[in-house]
Amino acid sequence: MSTHTDELKARVCQTIDAHRDRLLAIGQEIFENPELGYKEFRTAGLVTRQLSEWGIPHRSEIAVTGVIGHLAGRRRQGTVAILGELDSVLCAGHPQANPESGAAHACGHNAQIAAMLGAAIGLAASGVMSELDGDVELMAIPAEEPVEIEFRRRLMQEGRIRFLGGKQEFIARGELDHVDAAMLIHLATPGDDDRLVAVGGTGNGFVAKFIRYVGREAHAGGAPHMGINALNAATLGLMGIHAQRETFKDEDNIRVHPIITRGGDLVNIVPADVRLETYVRGRTMEAIADASAKVNRALEAGAMAVGATVEIDEIPGFLPLFNDPGLSEVFRANAAAIVGADRVADGGHGGGSTDMADVAHLLPAIHPSLVAARGRGHSEDYQVSDPDLAYLGAAKMMAMTVVDLLVDDAARLRQIKADFRPRYTKEEYLAMWDKLCPPLA
Repeated sequence: MSTHTDELKARVCQTIDAHRDRLLAIGQEIFENPELGYKEFRTAGLVTRQLSEWGIPHRSEIAVTGVIGHLAGRRRQGTVAILGELDSVLCAGHPQANPESGAAHACGHNAQIAAMLGAAIGLAASGVMSELDGDVELMAIPAEEPVEIEFRRRLMQEGRIRFLGGKQEFIARGELDHVDAAMLIHLATPGDDDRLVAVGGTGNGFVAKFIRYVGREAHAGGAPHMGINALNAATLGLMGIHAQRETFKDEDNIRVHPIITRGGDLVNIVPADVRLETYVRGRTMEAIADASAKVNRALEAGAMAVGATVEIDEIPGFLPLFNDPGLSEVFRANAAAIVGADRVADGGHGGGSTDMADVAHLLPAIHPSLVAARGRGHSEDYQVSDPDLAYLGAAKMMAMTVVDLLVDDAARLRQIKADFRPRYTKEEYLAMWDKLCPPLA
């Protein structure tokens, strides 16, 4: 690494440290005001106000609530995107949950936005961008957590969105067409070792299903024989799914976890409208397709058994995750500079899913994790345990990686891009999802 590159990184980190109080306040404010996907109006407003205060050009209301800021280098040899997710999860028991919606930042997305903004001010206010040979896009993206499927299904039917995930929407709308590499850091909780950063690894993809069983109403006490019990059909469908589990191969990492979102209307009426949501997750799209067909057979069998009907809407989920090795190598060195090389380890396979995986199929992308939280993800005991590392440390790692990618005529970025082999073009990607999950009418 050149002395000049070291000096640029030092300036960036010093600038981030100079904004420590504001960045910690941003992370905490978002944490205390969680919002669900495609509803993150307050959080998006905070991002736009902060970018405006810092004089960073930006656009808003992209894919409903998304925001994109722009930092220009001295010449454009490439573009690097730093991403942050606006939304939270549903976790009504969390102490900082929204009492009305049940939304809670039990997954650390508040840290992503704070870190993205930290990297932004570090690169902008330090003056470093005038010495870099490329641009930076600052993307605050909605709806990473694929919750409230029925709500998003309505948005799809209204033509307001095409996908569950905000990054998928950004892909479809062309917002990533000019991006050459993308990065996002996700918070993690401690594992069995003393690592602080995990780089690389893989994760499950999934398809989503919205299921509606239709029966026939009747008086549950006086004339149950005249009804068709849709809840019984759903129960048999769920039992059928359980009977399939022994057929799932261990190496495919299949996960199926349905919920009943509507079980009937009144206790004395035979249930005639019962609704379920589920994901079918897996390590590869081939494994997901196989398991998805088995799940559909089970759901259909439940309806057939009692004479009900079943409607199964297949909704595009997320692709399986992988990380670009060249981009991971650059990031790893910068993470080691912040936390020490002995605290940086290789990532393994995760059973969860993220729409960052869809980005990674089209362009070089990474999704490292940073241990700066405690408790269990998506649970009521989840809290940010080290705000300085979660907000400032993550910001420094990403901003320093940008410097490495864009110095010296953006040589490192151009090499990573040359080595990358996309799994899909954008057109092929959209066609793949349309074939697997036909658009809702």
